[in-house]
Amino acid sequence: MNTRKMLRSFSYAFKGAFALFKQENNARFHLLAAGVAVLLGIYFRIRLWEWAAVTVCIFGVFSAEAFNTALEKLCDRLLPERDPAIGLVKDLAAAAVLFAAAGSVVVGLLVFGRRLLGY
Repeated sequence: MNTRKMLRSFSYAFKGAFALFKQENNARFHLLAAGVAVLLGIYFRIRLWEWAAVTVCIFGVFSAEAFNTALEKLCDRLLPERDPAIGLVKDLAAAAVLFAAAGSVVVGLLVFGRRLLGY
């Protein structure tokens, strides 16, 4: 195992993560939503399995957003002019983020819904 190469790979990953949240408005919105979910989890003292579900959702949305952004930037770089096929590719990538976010909302409602409504 090459430790230096592995550490360099981590530095690239962190660079990408910082760029995602610095440059992408939707990623910042998802970061805010994740922060709210974590604060609610702490406030309501959710169970371990609920933390697991919330954590998977948070990182699933971040991952989908990162892939979507990477794909959009690659498409824009390779073919800057409008192209229906590229547009469909970008729409499909955006749909992946939508699915991840919608699933996270459902999990959020299951975990926090009763607590927020006072049940």
